[in-house]
Parts: sequence; structure tokens; C-alpha cells
Amino acid sequence: MKIISVSASWCSSCLIMKSRFNKCIKNRNIELEEYDYDFDEEIVSKLEIGNILPVYIRIDNNTRLIGEQKESEIIKFLEV
Repeated sequence: MKIISVSASWCSSCLIMKSRFNKCIKNRNIELEEYDYDFDEEIVSKLEIGNILPVYIRIDNNTRLIGEQKESEIIKFLEV
């Protein structure tokens, strides 16, 4: 499974979610492609991210996990 992550260094929710998300994907066959909201502007604009960060996009089914979420929501996102 491939997941695109878009976050920003100034975003407190992004910092919280990074460790929470990495914990949930540990020991799973997931390819994580990470982009910075400010530095990867061309790619981020094509993904139509919006104003709430972070955003995780599952490529296989085009679902999105947006904003700060509990571990249970991350697991649901991964298992859909």
C-alpha cells in the first residue's frame, strides 16, 4: 500500500500525527511518500490538500485522513 503524507514543520498537529502515524504503520507493508506543504508547492497543489494539515492519502482507494486523529481512526484508515 502506498500513502502520501503532506505536512508542515510549523504545524503542531503534524508533529503529533507523525509519531502517532508511524507507530500505526510499523510492521505493515506501507510505502510512505512525504511532502512538505511549503517546500513541495507544485505537488501539493496538484493533490488539492486544502487548509487542514496533516493530510494522508491512500493511493489504492483515494481515501484521505485529514487533521489530527486518534490512533483508532488511523487504524481504520489503514484497514479500509
